[in-house]
Amino acid sequence: MLSGCGVFDGSEIHEVCAALLALHRAGTQVTACAPSGPQMHVINHLAGEPAAGESRDILTESARLMRGEIIPLADLDPKDFDAIVLPGGFGAAKNLCNFATEGDQCTVHPEVEAFLREANTLGKPIGAMCIAPVILARIFGNDLHPELTIGNDAATASLVENMGANHRNCQEAETLVDQTNLMVSTPAYMLAGNIGDVFAGAEGFVEELLRLCP
Repeated sequence: MLSGCGVFDGSEIHEVCAALLALHRAGTQVTACAPSGPQMHVINHLAGEPAAGESRDILTESARLMRGEIIPLADLDPKDFDAIVLPGGFGAAKNLCNFATEGDQCTVHPEVEAFLREANTLGKPIGAMCIAPVILARIFGNDLHPELTIGNDAATASLVENMGANHRNCQEAETLVDQTNLMVSTPAYMLAGNIGDVFAGAEGFVEELLRLCP
């Protein structure tokens, strides 16, 4: 489930590619999706600042990462899938939810929340990378109190706890598994210093996610 294209306003490209490669090596068949609608804003990644007057669609931008092979989230049914992967990047915290601006008072995109709630009810494992675990904290924190990690940033971990989840510190290539709630999370670029760490973490992350599949 993607959130655009680019670390500062969409899905983190290295994390997406790392997860896709790990899933490919594990012999899985992947379907990419994203909600339609405008991004929170557009960032000029060269200047590192918002691009005035620009607007881009989450689904259209996400299609860049999948060579055009992507489906609107609204057209998918969770029962047709074995597991769900949420890569990180600021788009997860800006477009799939508004954690970037609202912190522990954030809300989740309605299509995203509905899809993930149904997936969880059906017993489908959900994996979240980097900052994306905040989405799971917001949706499931008060009911399921899942164990999640965003790495070891104390301020962000505190916000995760405030939403009802139980945060556990992890290193960049580690994966935290919540066996009870069928959720896995890994810090990726919340801690990783290079692309090698991200790819190493993605291998273990995908392995643990698939282990939870029936």
